[in-house]
Amino acid sequence: MDILEAKQEVVKAGLKLVESGLIARTWGNVSCRVDDEYFVITPSGRSYESLTPDDIVLVKIEDCSYESEIKPSSEKGIHAEAYKLRKDVNFVIHTHQKNASAISFLGYDINIIPDESKPVIGNNIPVASYGLPGTGKLRKGVVAALERSDSKAVIMAHHGALCLGKDYDEAFAVAGELEKVCGQFLLDRLEAVSGKVSENIAAVAEHIAEVSEEAKKQAQIFDPYVSERDGSTIIMNPVDGGESVRIDIKTGKEVAACDKYPASAELHRAIYSARDDVNCILHSKKPEIVSASKVGGTFKPLLDDFAQLVGTTLRTGEYNPSNTVKSAKKVVKKLKGRNAALLKDNGAICVAGDMYDAEAVEMVLEKEMRTDAAAKLIGDYKYINPVEALLMRVIYKTKYSKKAKTNK
Repeated sequence: MDILEAKQEVVKAGLKLVESGLIARTWGNVSCRVDDEYFVITPSGRSYESLTPDDIVLVKIEDCSYESEIKPSSEKGIHAEAYKLRKDVNFVIHTHQKNASAISFLGYDINIIPDESKPVIGNNIPVASYGLPGTGKLRKGVVAALERSDSKAVIMAHHGALCLGKDYDEAFAVAGELEKVCGQFLLDRLEAVSGKVSENIAAVAEHIAEVSEEAKKQAQIFDPYVSERDGSTIIMNPVDGGESVRIDIKTGKEVAACDKYPASAELHRAIYSARDDVNCILHSKKPEIVSASKVGGTFKPLLDDFAQLVGTTLRTGEYNPSNTVKSAKKVVKKLKGRNAALLKDNGAICVAGDMYDAEAVEMVLEKEMRTDAAAKLIGDYKYINPVEALLMRVIYKTKYSKKAKTNK
């Protein structure tokens, strides 16, 4: 394939990844084979929406060398191995799709594939052993998975998926079919465990909440708001629409009168007062997140992008609109060193420097809560090693997030 044509295909695929929700932020990567010696791949830490063909890097398959001043994706090695091992593969996408990620904790391959999915994916789906992102260990795990299976999809433990195709269209068809198969895998397990038949993946998290003793203790429900820091004030807007309110951070008083003072105003104000790094707060009530908030407690990382964006643990606090100051302080403590905290029975607070990052935190949190529910449903799971989780968090905060912010 012509190099420019290959680069254009990669740019188009990057945009489709974002639009389809198969990735969050700059996660994942895309490549296209040029010939037997070279492939082109997305750059490291760049927003897909901003990419042009000039940003796509030409890499040698044999040794992953490149001449561009632009650094290619740190996962270029797994793409190179796919092209070495599969001569019929000309397009590779590495996704962080929800359902495939939700079962990425499995320590075994998925060997029962619906007949209608086999022509697209293959007869099984291998699960590659875990390795930190961009490392030789991850690469070796993917190679082993590709060598023991002819599948066009590989699930990478605690990480995401690799989808292979003869071209752009087939690679995306594989990603779509993989998501369907993994979703049905979870629903089948839910039915086997509970007898419940559902077409909604959120039912898995709902079931875990229903059988939890902690979920029987109920907290007061309040409306979710998003807010942004604006100098010495914050602007709060109801998630479901309605009148905004501007509040002074120091005093908590309304700068301009409104019909409805938010029940969570003190919570938002307390977070901004305690965290200079926070300029936006997103109160999420996504179904899986709400179910997790009913269960409560402390959650450990099952996905590495969760460790990076959210923190090495996720804790639960209870905000009481009838006792705002004291309960707000307790939630702030649960947020220390983290970008999210669960609110008992009320979803989660996602905090970041801007709304773009807050939305990414929400997306990753939703995926982690789906994964956590799946792990508890299936059993026999392991969390990411705490030392590795901390290492990823530190590297992300000190290097990757700054690079992503510069390039988005």
